[in-house]
Order: sequence, then structure tokens, then C-alpha cells
Amino acid sequence: MTPGSVSAGDTAWMLVATALVLMMTPALGLFYSGLVRAKNTLNTFMMSIGALGVVTVSWAVVGYSIAFDRGGGLIGGLHYAFLHGVTFAPRAGTHIPQLLFMAFEATFCIVTAALVSGAVVERMRFAPLLVFMVAWSILVYAVLAHWVWGGGWLASHGTLDFAGGVPVEMASGFSAFAAATVVGARKDYGRQALLPHNAVYVLLGAGLLWFGWFGFNGGSGYGTGHPSVLAFVNTLLTPACTLVVWFVLDLVRDRKVTAIGAATAIVVGCVGITPAAGYISPTWAMGLGVIAALPSYAAIMWRPRTRLDETLDVLAAHGLAGLTGILCVGLVAQRAWSGRASGLLYGDAHQFAWQAIAALAGPAYAFAATFVILKLIGLVMPLRATPHEEALGMDVVQHGEEAYTSAEGAILISSEFDVARPVRP
Repeated sequence: MTPGSVSAGDTAWMLVATALVLMMTPALGLFYSGLVRAKNTLNTFMMSIGALGVVTVSWAVVGYSIAFDRGGGLIGGLHYAFLHGVTFAPRAGTHIPQLLFMAFEATFCIVTAALVSGAVVERMRFAPLLVFMVAWSILVYAVLAHWVWGGGWLASHGTLDFAGGVPVEMASGFSAFAAATVVGARKDYGRQALLPHNAVYVLLGAGLLWFGWFGFNGGSGYGTGHPSVLAFVNTLLTPACTLVVWFVLDLVRDRKVTAIGAATAIVVGCVGITPAAGYISPTWAMGLGVIAALPSYAAIMWRPRTRLDETLDVLAAHGLAGLTGILCVGLVAQRAWSGRASGLLYGDAHQFAWQAIAALAGPAYAFAATFVILKLIGLVMPLRATPHEEALGMDVVQHGEEAYTSAEGAILISSEFDVARPVRP
């Protein structure tokens, strides 16, 4: 195919991939809402739905331009603001329209902002969360996307990140760490068991996320060529291996295989292969599935012993697994498979060095920027609900609705006092 032309086949696949990745955001809402207590189900799901609205708009207005306008090494320019000049002409280096490229990348930003909400469910107010998502998508996600995909300083030094180890996985994980630190623990954290209320939701959400990940990784080759095929196959293999290892770890630890653990394993495996999907062989992808399970499992077991109420373990499942994947590229990438570069085990120490730099710089920026953004928002509006509102549940307090109606009575929202009280029949 001649340079500067649009391929009908590539375009058709990318339309499908874009829809698959967009589906991941409500799938994440289902996954997250099953992990919380019943009284916070709706609010948790709405956090993902909120991202579908505000992050899509912020991406079209300025986020896409900051990420993919050439600009400088640290941040892109504003030539594409309000989608100016984003047309049916092919995106450079691809055979798909830039308009479609923009939409595909938008779905990444949307789901990543929703991921961060997992750190603050059950206590953060909905309005400041929406403000945070807008600011975060512009100042954190778009900047990190520019670093690795938009011609920024990491890209210029050869850092490889196939589908989002830096701007998606490590950024969401370490931003979640910062968010949990700023917002603080739930009032009942460490005093009573805060258990998932619906394991079936969690399993179904994880399954839909895995399904969507075939578009997430498979679409990141921007066509139907070898990179997309390799990424697609690796997205099948790595999570399956992580799932098997998680089964073994659960059996060794408690002699039981848990549904929540199985769902988490699927996500960890998908995350681990994300930065490496188009760069490593299927055999190494299976090895990565084994390796990625270990630090994430250990962190999930350890975190409840601390005072860090990072509610849904975004740091462990996304931050650490994404970091593992980024380093794996630096170790076992092969030019024969990637078409780009080889890793340390295949003779290129330079590649590993820059993967390691990305594994340090990305999390550091994400944590620091998220911390500052939330502190600034907190100066303008309260970030979290009151203890009384937490006790009532965020569904009723923030939305005036319930995911499940009570058998004992309805919940009435008092407009006069702006609090919820039970009304007995």
C-alpha cells in the first residue's frame, strides 16, 4: 500500500477495535461495582459512566492535541485543539483516518481515568471526581501519552510501549496510590470487613474487560498486519497463564480458589501484556503471564495490613503489572517479532535502560501530578463525603437512587436537609 493512503481493511478493524475498547469502560464499572458494598454499587458504576462523558469531551477539546501534536519533548502543542485539522486524511505512520485514530485513542483515555476511581470508591463525592477526571485526563494522561506515543522525550530515546504501560497502566496505578493518600481511608477501614457484595458482577466485568482488551492491544497496531496479530494472540495467552498461576497461589495459601482472585488475575494478565503485546514472542508472553502474577498477588495480600485504603487495588493490579510489562519489553523484546528493537537478553542493554527510565519517570510524574491536582480541587470543594453520608451509602447521597431497593422500606431524599433517611412502611 502506498504511503499516505487509507486502507479499507485497516479502517474496518480499527472501527471494531474502537468499539471494543469503549465497551471496556462500562465493563470496568461492572467489575468495580461488584467489589464494593451494596449501598455503593450505583455510585461506583456511575464513576465509570461519568468518565464516558467528561473525559470524551476534554479529549476532543484539548487532550488529543496535547498528546499527539508534535509540540516539545514534554508536552504537545494545541494545533489539534477542538479537533482542528483532524480529518479523513491518514494519520502519519498508519493507513487509517486521523479522525478514527483520535477516537481510538480517546477510548484509552476514558477507561484510564475511570480506573483511577477504584482507589476512592465508597467515600469520594461525585462532582469533585468529575472535575478531577477532566484535569487528570489533560495534565497526566495526555502528557504521558505524548512522552511515549506523541514524539515526546521517551519516544525520542526509543522507549517501547505498545498499548499503554506508561500512560494507562502505571499512570492509573500510581495515580490511584496518590488519590487514596489524599482522600484518606473509609471510616470503617480496618475496623470491619469491607467485602465485595457480588462476585458474579466481578467475574462478568473481568470477562468483558478481557474481551475488550483484544481491541485495546490488537488495535494498537493500527491495522491488520503482523503487530496486531501478535498482540491479539499474546492477549489470549498472557492472562490465561496469570489465571493458572493465581489458582496455584490461592490453593497454596488457603486451599481455595476464589472468584475475586480469578477475576483479578485476568485483569493482571491483560495489564502485564499491554506494553509488550506487539514486541515479544508468544512463548515469552506466556512467561510474562507467570511473572506478572507474583508482585501483584503479593501486593494485594500485603496492602490490607497497612493504613493505605487504596480500595480496589489499582496500584497492585495495574501499576505493578504495568511496570512488570514495561521492564519485560526491555528484557525479552526480539527484533524478529517486534520489528523495532531487541531487549537485554537479546543483546541490547540500551533498550532495557530506557524501559527502566520509563518505569521510574511515568509513575513519579503520575503520583506527583495527581497529588497536586486533588489538593487543589480540595481547596475549592470537599473531596469526600461525611461519615454520616458514608454510613448511608453513596448511592442515595450522591444520586438519590439505589442499585437495590430495600425490602424494609424506601429511601427518601430530603430536599430540605439534603440527607437521606429511611421511611418505614
